[in-house]
Amino acid sequence: MGNLPLEVKVEIPNGISYTQPTGLFINNEFVYPKDKKTFEDISPATEEVITEVYEAKEEDIDIAVDAAIEAYKTWSVSKPELRQKVLLKLADLIDENAELLSSIETYDNGKSLQNSKGDIALAAAYFRSCAGWCDKITGNVINTGGQHFNYTQRVPLVCGQIIPWNFPILMLSWKLGPVLATGSTTVLKSAEQTPLSALYIAKLLAEAGMPKGVVNIVSGFGKIAGAAIASHMKLDKVAFTGSTLVGKTIMKAAAESNLKKVTLELGGKSPNIVFDDADLDESIQHIITGIFYNSGEVCCAGSRVLIQSGIYDKVVAKLKKAAEAIKVGNPFDPDTFMGAQVSEVQMSKILQYIESGKEQGAKVISGGKRGDAKGYFVQPTIFGDVEGHMKIAKEEIFGPVVTLIKFDTVEEAIELANDTEYGLAAGIHSSDVNKCIGVANKINAGTIWVNTYNDFHPMVPFGGFHSSGIGREMGEEVFNEYTQTKAVRIKLNTSRF
Repeated sequence: MGNLPLEVKVEIPNGISYTQPTGLFINNEFVYPKDKKTFEDISPATEEVITEVYEAKEEDIDIAVDAAIEAYKTWSVSKPELRQKVLLKLADLIDENAELLSSIETYDNGKSLQNSKGDIALAAAYFRSCAGWCDKITGNVINTGGQHFNYTQRVPLVCGQIIPWNFPILMLSWKLGPVLATGSTTVLKSAEQTPLSALYIAKLLAEAGMPKGVVNIVSGFGKIAGAAIASHMKLDKVAFTGSTLVGKTIMKAAAESNLKKVTLELGGKSPNIVFDDADLDESIQHIITGIFYNSGEVCCAGSRVLIQSGIYDKVVAKLKKAAEAIKVGNPFDPDTFMGAQVSEVQMSKILQYIESGKEQGAKVISGGKRGDAKGYFVQPTIFGDVEGHMKIAKEEIFGPVVTLIKFDTVEEAIELANDTEYGLAAGIHSSDVNKCIGVANKINAGTIWVNTYNDFHPMVPFGGFHSSGIGREMGEEVFNEYTQTKAVRIKLNTSRF
């Protein structure tokens, strides 16, 4: 404890060697926490320790918040051109370091390299999109008649942000893009399972010309550092992506402290509906992407596939064949689609759900076991004969497990789709555009994908209904989440004219 340098050499299994920061990133430099305590970071694919990193505690969060508050004084009134320049340079640096960043992500998270490369590309694209918004976050002049002049301003915030382990760099971009574009400042905590890529991005932020204190990045545990952020009296806002259970805790802490603004992107149990007039080969590929991408560790995963009864057997046969063709294993193999689960804890949770499905009478069509290789691997798993009361049909598994459920009519499909406490996403597969629009209008979810799935764009907002959260990421809507409205009403003395 306390002997770890602020940078260490790391050898990635694909042969890349690089220098990994280990300290807390505060005021554009890596520093030791007050008590110099460290924790281990383990590679999910090898079950071996990659390195240790320093852990932030409550007093370290206080220091980082003070840095963000000090930076706010100038960054909040900075010229849009400066903020745009930083964002564009950051996007360029991410592109220039794409091979290294995707390798870090794969080593730290366990996801396949092809998935990591997609994450890095999306992150760079989102920072560029946010750069285009810097000079377009404007107020309004309001005409109320009479002797008043009225206008509104969008005022930036001092934020706390907590990101998950399933998409470390991508979720970091979704959080930091709006901060940098609006003139807000932040303290961001990475997930304790995946701290490495956020710390490396911190180096790129400083290189991109970001003023000190605007973004402060800390590693640490949710129950300590995360709780300190959620309840901090000096923060104007907290943004969290993760489980619904933790999201409720964060919202309560935010309310009981200073009623800070909250956005929560939480869990899901999303339906993916296949009608009998769908292009089945296309639909199968979207089902595969919807549930097995990123090893199933996706909040909006299409984990409930609803299939019209007339095509059920065809879909089952095609889906089984496609799932069994998925290459699972060494995440650095370019042909691997599914890497490891993020941790032993997560793998064990997934395997428990699989056993629950078997015990409650669901039929294992494919998979259903732990992978053969060393590491936290789970086979792509398909359950048939699933009934609505089963745990695997109701609860978020957050792994490569999909349930297949029959339906007969459009009305029944809609009823099944909405039979959940969540409302994050849904998929609809049909060649009838009128049916697709009609069904989309009746499904209670924040994102509806039609004849596609897990298909994101920086301009399209993302977020959930019900237990899936509050607020939106991306799109124009996100800039409202990172500002607050100030109205100014001026009484004019028109008698002088």
